[in-house]
Amino acid sequence: MQETIAKTTIYNLINAGHLARQAMLVPLQSHGLVPGDDAILFALSNPNGESEENLCLLTSLDKVALDARLDRLAALEILQRVEIGNKNQPAARLSEKGFKVSNNLVANWQQLDEALIGELSNKEKDKLQKNLNRFIKLLSL
Repeated sequence: MQETIAKTTIYNLINAGHLARQAMLVPLQSHGLVPGDDAILFALSNPNGESEENLCLLTSLDKVALDARLDRLAALEILQRVEIGNKNQPAARLSEKGFKVSNNLVANWQQLDEALIGELSNKEKDKLQKNLNRFIKLLSL
């Protein structure tokens, strides 16, 4: 039975995702970050920052979990806690150091992506992307 499970698409997707995430831990940890911090940094790509309400939506974190992460990232001088908008909504934006870290993480993502699919033809890449998008859509139901 276990051999049968190991041959399934879902098993291989989970395994590939886990291994890809492990590969991305090295650059995260080199900046003193933990898994999930990259999602926050990527969500803060706007130089003006994002409201904490939007960050909760973009990262799927609740307010309490987000607050703890933002406090830790502010202590690392990766981001700044600010207020934005007419209603002075609590928000965050990347610091100069945060933009450098975020750019480094993006470069690592792109490098890993190239290592994984760089040898595929454009047609194969398109087909893979369509299949992955179909999987995501089906699993989101």
